[in-house]
Amino acid sequence: MRTRVKFCGLVRPEDVDAAVAIGADAIGFVFFSRSPRCIDVETARMLRRRLPSYVCAVGLFVNESAENVRRVSAQVGIDLLQFHGDETPAQCAAASVIDPASTASRPFWRAVRMGGPGDLLESEALFGEAEAFLLDTLSDGYGGSGKRFDWSWVPELRARPVVLSGGLTAQTVGQGIARVHPMAVDVSSGIQGANPRQKDAEKMELFMAEVIAADARAGSLRSAMNHRANLRPNPQ
Repeated sequence: MRTRVKFCGLVRPEDVDAAVAIGADAIGFVFFSRSPRCIDVETARMLRRRLPSYVCAVGLFVNESAENVRRVSAQVGIDLLQFHGDETPAQCAAASVIDPASTASRPFWRAVRMGGPGDLLESEALFGEAEAFLLDTLSDGYGGSGKRFDWSWVPELRARPVVLSGGLTAQTVGQGIARVHPMAVDVSSGIQGANPRQKDAEKMELFMAEVIAADARAGSLRSAMNHRANLRPNPQ
């Protein structure tokens, strides 16, 4: 199974184009005013038009009202929501509704600020409607610390897929994939350029290459294990 890659916090056309060319599965737009990577609706809409149909546009929100989430998502063309604040299950569900007059809704990821081994299990029990859980490092703010949490806190048995985030770089993402086996990885500061509003195309390429290499190693390991299992003698 291939690990998906989300590049988050993009605000420049050249960075979006580079991410698409490298093979990113998703691009994250940050609609949180206190983030140095915050983007306005008009710019996000312009960048969204540069994405092909096979690249997902993710909108990151922090403690935003349901009305504003729906408005921004509709104006930009957001495919997937990422709630990164203190939103309750009811607030996430309300904000994900595309039209209050219908039952259609956008899928959403719920961010989990990992400060201990029980945090994911607690979120799974509360947010049953989440499509996946994005695991980030507990910090004073709402993510974006560029620091790694203890991956041993992630249980092997999970109710939903997980997205690994928090301090990932090209040097660490392979270890994270091997340890956590996430559905996807999410990186922002690890591909940063000269400042938080710029991405480095070379870092993006290296990051993607390490993800591909980690998947190849995992596939080889599974093949070897299956081969050994097939060599076991059948009980008589």
